[in-house]
Amino acid sequence: MQTTLKGRRWLLLPCLFLFFLVGCSTAKPAPVVSTPAPAPPPYGPEEIKRQVLASELSTNRFVGFALYDPALGKMVVEHNVDKYFVPASNTKLFTFYACLKMLGDSIPALKYVVRGDSLIFWGTGDPTFTHMDLKNSLAYDFLKNRKEKLYYLEAPFTSTPFANNWGWDDYNYYYQPERNVFPIHGNVVKFARKGGVAQKYTTTPAIFKPTVKTDTARYPHRDTFVRAWRTNDLTYFPKHASADFSVEVPFIPSPEMTVRLLADTLKKKVTLLKPRALPQGSQTFYGLPSDSVYKRMLQVSDNLFAEQLMALCSGTLSDTLSVERAIKHVVKNYLSDLPDAPVWVDGSGLSSMNMFTPRSIIALLQKLQQERPEAQLLPLMATGGRPGTFRSIYKAEPPFVFGKSGTLAHVHNQSGYIKTKSGKLLLFSFMNNNYKVSSGDIRNEMVRIMTEVHEKY
Repeated sequence: MQTTLKGRRWLLLPCLFLFFLVGCSTAKPAPVVSTPAPAPPPYGPEEIKRQVLASELSTNRFVGFALYDPALGKMVVEHNVDKYFVPASNTKLFTFYACLKMLGDSIPALKYVVRGDSLIFWGTGDPTFTHMDLKNSLAYDFLKNRKEKLYYLEAPFTSTPFANNWGWDDYNYYYQPERNVFPIHGNVVKFARKGGVAQKYTTTPAIFKPTVKTDTARYPHRDTFVRAWRTNDLTYFPKHASADFSVEVPFIPSPEMTVRLLADTLKKKVTLLKPRALPQGSQTFYGLPSDSVYKRMLQVSDNLFAEQLMALCSGTLSDTLSVERAIKHVVKNYLSDLPDAPVWVDGSGLSSMNMFTPRSIIALLQKLQQERPEAQLLPLMATGGRPGTFRSIYKAEPPFVFGKSGTLAHVHNQSGYIKTKSGKLLLFSFMNNNYKVSSGDIRNEMVRIMTEVHEKY
């Protein structure tokens, strides 16, 4: 009996197995429930800030970002707006504002008095005299056509040729010419060649040509023309020269050099007077319209123009020219209401000792709007897709970004005005310090974010 029951149990096992298979084959699979993709966050202040923060983390840099809506009268996005950043050439916005407050419609080109058959003249700091990139012959024609004998007197200038913390080893490069009271030819020597290696290069002004020697060795820094550290001796390294080139090298200005250059360009004798007090009762000869000078400073970021414009501003305070004195005057009289006191040491932003906060730059941009209507203000700025420092970015018609860039080692900033497709005009300051990637990478991030602001906000 036990054997029979055991055998039956074994017979039941195949039946149960078969029942299990049949049941599995006929059971319906559980329905798959698809989860819809999360909707993108609405584009607004929170999304803009999220992108700024993500960008900051992606390149491990220090970012300050301020976006201000003047129609609302408030910031719409803020990130580190109260922190100080090295502004680089964003400093030129402050120089521009100083000029609007202190200079008139035309640039004072020089001052002079007439004593009998003599015309005594001196500089005001105007950087445009015979400048190679500007069509300006006003002061030149004035001196050229005078019948009196010409006597040059050096005006007092208390600023050093280089400002505090400028890179001494940049003395050989076009962007760092020395400051003085009477710049000529932009205080640079220009070497140019067209037509290939068989052609000779030109030297402007030509009086520097005898000082140039040729060295067929290879220079460690691969520069085509190199000036000695504290002399105007120049060396040409042909092995580093391209077939066609245009190279500008700053020269060292001095009263004696000013007189030599004046005599050379005017084709008239010019006599240097010994240092003395400036004569009383002087007259001012005015040169270019001021806006044309501001435009060049802002659009191509001309450092000499920025420094000399601050010297010109100081000339409205006294006969002694001083970039530092002008800065101190502007900070005390026109910028005392900024959210954060500026640390401002030069006109151009070449010094890494300058420090501004993003919210103070926004306040300055508001002050600029009070000085000039939009139709006059924006065309003076670097403009997206147009000649200047924004020529390769923000390309669109009509343009939508107007402002100032600023670049030093590990520093790249943009501040200014942006028009959105929805019709808003916003003020922005996008500051980036302390990064190890290329400035091009930082610029691309700024362009990406600000273009979205233009398109979606």
